[in-house]
Amino acid sequence: MMIEPPIDELTKKANGNKYVLSIVAAKRAKEIETTRRNELATADKKSISIALDEIAEGKIVPSQLED
Repeated sequence: MMIEPPIDELTKKANGNKYVLSIVAAKRAKEIETTRRNELATADKKSISIALDEIAEGKIVPSQLED
């Protein structure tokens, strides 16, 4: 089973810190759940997968979500 995007690629986006990656992904997933609830009901992907894809694509940068 191949996991996309690869964890190594994702951790590079978070400066090698898996903890930061998990926090950013969780915050973004929660944000997606609150703003796109209707879309998620019919989507094939879960909010966490969408969040990780956005991080891998560079749409979400860890510094954008730090509070």
